[in-house]
Amino acid sequence: MLGASGIAVRLEGMNGAVDFPLDRADLTFAASGDALVSRTVLPSGARVLSERVPGVRSATIGFWFGVGSRDETGVGRQDSTRETSFGSTHFLEHLLFKGTSARSAFDIAIAFDGVGGEHNALTAKEQTCYYAKVQDRDLSMATEVLSDMVTSSLLDATDFENERGVILEELAMAEDDPADVVNERFFEAVLGDHPIARPIGGSPATINAATRDAVWQHYRANYRPQDLVVSAAGAVDHARLVADVERTLAEGGWAMDERSAPVARRGNDEAKLIGARSLATVRRPIEQAHVLIGTRGLRAGDDSRITMGVLNSVLGGGMSSRLFQEVREKRGLAYSVYSFAAGYSDTGIFGMYGACAPQKARSVAAIMIDELRRLASDGISHEELARAVGQLSGGSALALEDSDTRMTRLGRSELGIGEFADLDETLRRLALVTDDDVRELAGTLASRPLTIAAVGAVDDDVFSGLT
Repeated sequence: MLGASGIAVRLEGMNGAVDFPLDRADLTFAASGDALVSRTVLPSGARVLSERVPGVRSATIGFWFGVGSRDETGVGRQDSTRETSFGSTHFLEHLLFKGTSARSAFDIAIAFDGVGGEHNALTAKEQTCYYAKVQDRDLSMATEVLSDMVTSSLLDATDFENERGVILEELAMAEDDPADVVNERFFEAVLGDHPIARPIGGSPATINAATRDAVWQHYRANYRPQDLVVSAAGAVDHARLVADVERTLAEGGWAMDERSAPVARRGNDEAKLIGARSLATVRRPIEQAHVLIGTRGLRAGDDSRITMGVLNSVLGGGMSSRLFQEVREKRGLAYSVYSFAAGYSDTGIFGMYGACAPQKARSVAAIMIDELRRLASDGISHEELARAVGQLSGGSALALEDSDTRMTRLGRSELGIGEFADLDETLRRLALVTDDDVRELAGTLASRPLTIAAVGAVDDDVFSGLT
């Protein structure tokens, strides 16, 4: 409903989440902590969102595109395999920092270094974001530089070859990290042929085979006004932000006066997984075995996603969690042990991780599986539920002290399920979770086929019969 000021407000006792319809041009509403959230859909289809937070002097801004590693077509050199352009999204993220017709790579760097700001980018499986954090007085500058990068990058051929080498070194660094390796093998084993299973950065083979033309086509196909979401949080004036975005995108050559609807959000029907495996080991002569055990999790929009947060907290979300207590505190089998969950538009993943001596790997794996099954059969205590809700509530509140988190929440809310939940709504939803909800979800996870991935001085026989 609308208050006297015309600002949308939420009613006590109702679902406090706010929908972001793609066909509504303007929306403003009050959020928890006296914040003010505003959203504008421009005629070009670009979307601009802001969260004004009282009492801060900084702002974080992100330019989001709903394209990630899962969206790569695999089309590259005509005389090669389909896999030659896998990794193009991550390749492009690197290249957008290398210069435009108006700015060199050094110009981009000193624009932020000269004001004490931070700038970076992230490539994920379903999104890409270019972001900066600056003082409030420098927000217009950050908007201008990021707009220039996303509209007018040159993708120079020499820079392309240089960055190929940089990315190959980045992949080599990840390949030297057994925790990264086991994570990639785990995703591949659980999700099978699903595109979410592919590594975000590609592989040395696909990066070596990538062509500038393929990455350029990827750029032009996915970086358009109707693909763009700009989110900013902190000391932000929404009207000025919208004006700056429109002006700078137009200066970059985008046709901001041509009408277009925002691109549709991803479908959220549950994907059918094909090609999943129950076991994936990589033998390496290292001191520890890195073990991941899990299964298909929940989609990002699943109604049980808040319950998953509580379950994860109880099982492996902190020093009081069951995995930490059983594996580390009581038995001394591992230093690092935890559980995690990640949700995507049409699938998800749930896992439990432990790093231990190779001769202890089977014992650690067995304990993790037993704890999940015990959670499914016996549920959790009221004390565990209260502790988990307290942990998640406090963590959510503390995270929102940072404008980076608020900016990311806005961008992902818009690109994801199109729903914004502020802190008050998050706390309300957490308070509704019951111990029966957690036990039921644990039962669902435990009933699904489990996958074990491991890297270290172990092989498949070590885990034989556990799942």
